[in-house]
Amino acid sequence: MASVKIILWKHDKKKDGSCPLALRITKNRKPRYIFTGEYIFEKDWNAKSSTVKKSHPNSTRLNNLLLKKLSEAHATLLDAETSEENLTTQQIQTKVKRKGSNVSFFQLASDRINDKYTKGTFSVAKAELSILHNIQEYLNHNPVEPKLLVMDEIRERRKKRISKARKYQNTTSDEIKAFSKNKSLMFQDINTNFINKYKIFCASYLEQKPRTITNQLIFIRTLYNLAIKEGITDNKNYPFAGENEKIRIKSSNKIGLTKKEVEKIEKLTLEPHTSIWHTKNVFLFSYYFAGVRISDVLELKWFNFVDGRLYYEMNKNEKPVSLKIPDKALAILSLYAKDKEKNTDYVFPFLKKADQKSKEDIFVKTRNASKLFNKYLKRIAEKCSIEKNLSNHIARHTFGNIAGDKINPLMLQKLYRHSNLKTTINYQANFIHKEADDALDMVLNS
Repeated sequence: MASVKIILWKHDKKKDGSCPLALRITKNRKPRYIFTGEYIFEKDWNAKSSTVKKSHPNSTRLNNLLLKKLSEAHATLLDAETSEENLTTQQIQTKVKRKGSNVSFFQLASDRINDKYTKGTFSVAKAELSILHNIQEYLNHNPVEPKLLVMDEIRERRKKRISKARKYQNTTSDEIKAFSKNKSLMFQDINTNFINKYKIFCASYLEQKPRTITNQLIFIRTLYNLAIKEGITDNKNYPFAGENEKIRIKSSNKIGLTKKEVEKIEKLTLEPHTSIWHTKNVFLFSYYFAGVRISDVLELKWFNFVDGRLYYEMNKNEKPVSLKIPDKALAILSLYAKDKEKNTDYVFPFLKKADQKSKEDIFVKTRNASKLFNKYLKRIAEKCSIEKNLSNHIARHTFGNIAGDKINPLMLQKLYRHSNLKTTINYQANFIHKEADDALDMVLNS
């Protein structure tokens, strides 16, 4: 367990000879220091009891202050031990600094996002960073100005951000650092009124759909709960309690292609090795493996295919997967086999120019390819006279739609790589309509 003690730091004396008082946090013999901002002379310090002597004119006030800081530090350490958090001395130092301090929403959020980014969870880090930009736009917008003008300005700022990022003029780390200094929104300012107005802003100015808005509210709630846990704020203004804002994730209709629509795509003739040709192949390949995520398909290498089976690890939950390679998937693999030089090559070409030593570069190029696919899938839909909104994720919906109630839920759970059977049942319920249809016919056609 870590220990904490008040010490007199003698190494950085002021010109008058006074020394700073600091909290020393030690774990595994590694110390970290948090300076209180208070200075006293060495003659006024009792090193044995770690207290200010009565010879100091403000000894009572200083000792009360030190006792409070010591108690807050002990409470933080106890919370960490209780929750079995294996924190480093640096993480403990950060938590103690925050306890009872004036940390803003953006500062706490940037610290969380930086952790995600450092761990390589780039999709989450960038999504949450995008939310911070949205909140900043809300705080800065003037409701008196013409709405269309404000919307144009927001879009222009977003374009500039994206352009700078692509040119490496403004990295993700730069954006996180900028928000870490932003104190424009404190947690006590985030109340029910703030939440309601922010929802209106997202729907009206950002033209976001309900699910996108809900995801942002979940992020705000997560940050608020973290702030309460770390003693940054209390729960008296908590906007998600009682009759306040209730976050509900609404179910949405999941629509997949029919077997005939898939056959139209399979029969579609396209010029080989063009972007739209690759898009068709990647989409069908995903469908043939029960809707493997497009990002996972793009990262497949030739060594993932052994003895007629696909072996890979899902990016989302790191689950190992082993599936037989269907004949139709083998046919697609054969189209790319001639470009194979070694077993570690990517099957599909979109990540071949990515810096293999940079997880972030692989993520960025995967995301860019996914955007390209969505663009070309719309063209494929037009060419095949498919009126449904064809997108990357619809490959998974298509498998579910065609599977219907033909496959046992336990087997579907394995194919979908779901951790929970309930998730599979709820997902597949979107595509099982026979009983409801028969019941309707029984009433209307009897």
